[in-house]
Amino acid sequence: MSAQTPIKRRLYIVAALAAALAFAPVGGPARAQAAVAPFDGSLQRLAEILGALHYLRNICGANEGQKWRDEMQSLVNAEAPSGDRRLRMIASFNRGYRGYQQSYRTCTPAAELVIRRYLEEGSKIAREMTARYAN
Repeated sequence: MSAQTPIKRRLYIVAALAAALAFAPVGGPARAQAAVAPFDGSLQRLAEILGALHYLRNICGANEGQKWRDEMQSLVNAEAPSGDRRLRMIASFNRGYRGYQQSYRTCTPAAELVIRRYLEEGSKIAREMTARYAN
């Protein structure tokens, strides 16, 4: 197995996330690395977006169940972070979820706008990471 295999596996998961983000309907709703990876900032932002989508898509009636949480779990499984990296990824997801949980109890036009913007941003992050770190 080459040293590139864990990176390719991670990028496959990121590409799958890009597809999930790109095709989500908008109307209703490796090896562990101790060091910081060059794409950790993007991963944390993507995790935060997934957390927000997990909450907002649910209150806006998307009927997707655990889709966005499962996407996050796939990302964590592919990245296999340990220690602080893992905690930061999970904290980012939770921050995205709780941030909207505190301010939105029902779906509003503003919540639907946030969903559309996060689907676009998450898809862009995933595409850029794939383009930059895939060989």
